[in-house]
Amino acid sequence: MTYQKKNKVVIVGAGKVGEAVAYTLILSRSASEVVLIDVNRERAEGSALDINHGIAFYKQITIRMGEYSDCADAGIIIIAAGMPRKPGQTRLELAKTNVSIARQITKSIMRYAENPIIIVISNPVDILTYVVQKESGLPRNRVIGTGTLLDTARFRYLISEKCGVDVRDVNAYILGEHGDSQVPIWSMVMIAGIPLQDFCKTNKLDLMSSLKEIGESVKHAGATVISLKGATYYGIALNTSRVVDIILENDNTVLPVCHVVEEEVYGVSDVAFSLPCVINTHGIVRMLELSISEEETQALRRSAQILKDFIDNVLYA
Repeated sequence: MTYQKKNKVVIVGAGKVGEAVAYTLILSRSASEVVLIDVNRERAEGSALDINHGIAFYKQITIRMGEYSDCADAGIIIIAAGMPRKPGQTRLELAKTNVSIARQITKSIMRYAENPIIIVISNPVDILTYVVQKESGLPRNRVIGTGTLLDTARFRYLISEKCGVDVRDVNAYILGEHGDSQVPIWSMVMIAGIPLQDFCKTNKLDLMSSLKEIGESVKHAGATVISLKGATYYGIALNTSRVVDIILENDNTVLPVCHVVEEEVYGVSDVAFSLPCVINTHGIVRMLELSISEEETQALRRSAQILKDFIDNVLYA
């Protein structure tokens, strides 16, 4: 029997996203060993070597290129591999390509790993989280997609900028799909424990008229970054590193992450989408149901159904 090294993290995919995740894990100091796996072995080796050249004055940690056999004793495995969307390629075409890649990666992981926690960050993340959980046979709570975690971070950032407060004092969620049908939960937004509407009234801020604009900015934030610099990787890397830290440190933190929901939620079941979840060393330990508005409830139901229909088209059409 192989015993897990709980602080060992394997990253499958050493492209810009995987490399950025590895770098942020080094900075967070939670992991004791980080292994990069990639079909381009030179890329993985070069990434590991580049980061190793910076640890002399930081912290002793092992970071290296590896093989799928390294998954045998890893506590956490991150899937960051996949093809980017090409010009003229439909979202459905991209999904089918990356589903095939995700299945092969999952088979390779499970050939060696025993009950790991898998974090999925490759896109379309909701679809791939569903596929990885089904393909791996792991319990639903041990396959976590980053889902709307990055959207939520963008949401909080924009609200903090508008309100002139520390982003850490903003409590807000984007739920549902990591995509066009995502749902900003405006009814639950709090600034330092104060409901948004009350905060704006007290501080004479005209934010309430900008809600739709902010929601659209969040939805298109990734495309905006891509148009400016060609890719997004630092934001998702920082957020993924936070999930890893929570798991390794058993923090019981609430985050909006994607996982396969089999019981009926918002009228939909057997789908992967993002809801607030408590995460600790066991993965997702429970899902939280929020007292949201009827309009938001209906929007989440539509988002879940869109994802379910898309999953059916990708996997069964």
